[in-house]
Amino acid sequence: MKVAIADDDPIVCSSISTILTQVAHADIVWTANDGTEAVTCYAQARPDVLLMDVQMPHTSGLEAATSILGSDSLAKILFLTTFADREYIEQALAIGGRGYLIKQDVAAIIPAVQTVLSGEIVLGSEALSHLSIGNGDTTQNAGRHAVKW
Repeated sequence: MKVAIADDDPIVCSSISTILTQVAHADIVWTANDGTEAVTCYAQARPDVLLMDVQMPHTSGLEAATSILGSDSLAKILFLTTFADREYIEQALAIGGRGYLIKQDVAAIIPAVQTVLSGEIVLGSEALSHLSIGNGDTTQNAGRHAVKW
């Protein structure tokens, strides 16, 4: 599986890259440290899944994702961030994001990437707790199946 990471913290990019390559045997095709760079990199090498931070310099992750999804509606973008704000979560899903996880939930990253790769939507338990959709382990959102981690 080809994965790309967009996060303004190079240590986060490096750590997630290590986890994905060592444990999930993923191929990290590129990393970007801001939203503008992520859009440029995506146009040059399209990953199977893009892990995207919400807040980054120059162009936010939400703006970058909007641009990427505007040119590739099938892009699989999984937001991985420290922000559990309801507005961010709702916006990420509304623009076509395939999931939303909080960075501190490191154990959920690999299964979440694999689930997004399979075509499902992933919501971390903290993200789901900020939304008013469903009470169980799964929910329907705009006709798409979501899996809670």
